[in-house]
Order: sequence, then structure tokens, then C-alpha cells
Amino acid sequence: MVRVLDEDELVGNWTLVGEELDQLSGRRGATKLGFALLLRFYAVHGRFPAGRAEIPEQAVAYVARSRGRREGC
Repeated sequence: MVRVLDEDELVGNWTLVGEELDQLSGRRGATKLGFALLLRFYAVHGRFPAGRAEIPEQAVAYVARSRGRREGC
């Protein structure tokens, strides 16, 4: 069963901050999104995900949307 993340969890755990944003420079498209997700997963869990299934779909959508807002898309 998939657990639904509330808005506080999304903002608190999946918002890129500080140096994480700098580490994304030079990356584009899916590579940028994937790297952003790995950075945040590592920050929250202290390890990288064992597979794609460990990253909630809501988190993927949230990071993709917030990336677009920052880039003016």
C-alpha cells in the first residue's frame, strides 16, 4: 500500500536547499530531476534508494514542479 505524503512532508523532506541547488547547475532534464531526488532522499534517509520504488510518486511530482517554478518554466 502506498502512503500518501502530506504537504508538510513534501515541503520538509523534498525541497532542495542551499548547496543542493548549486549541485544541480549544469544538469538538464531528467538527469537534473533524478539527481535532485537522489540528493533529497539521501538527506532524509542517510542512504541512496535501493530502487526507483523507494521514491514516492508525490515526491517526484513535487520536485519536478518546484524545479520548474525556480527555472521560470
